[in-house]
Amino acid sequence: MIKSVQISDAEWEIMDLLWSESPQTSKDIIIKIQKHNEWKPTTVKTLISRLVDKNILNYNKKGKVYYYYPIIEKEECIKIKNKNFLRKFYNGGLKAMLASFLDMEELSNEDIDELKSILEQKKD
Repeated sequence: MIKSVQISDAEWEIMDLLWSESPQTSKDIIIKIQKHNEWKPTTVKTLISRLVDKNILNYNKKGKVYYYYPIIEKEECIKIKNKNFLRKFYNGGLKAMLASFLDMEELSNEDIDELKSILEQKKD
């Protein structure tokens, strides 16, 4: 497991595109991002460069075209983000986080049963 990966929310959007379909050129990424974002092409290219510098993305060059692909799986990044979230807001305590979330949310009996089942599976 990779110990630390810092991916901003903007970088996460780029990664989501590449996790769903890789490899892609920066032009492909720009076109897809601009469907729901007003980022300039230079902004997207900067985000791509940062991800390459962080060793989260890599590329293959064919002629003058770069094809980008993720080096790290999405699930791995989610695990790291979750650990960072726990550490930042709950001093690493999962029980404190769960208690906080449970206080905020109304749970049905079905929800409670499902949570119990998840916890029971962890015992094994």
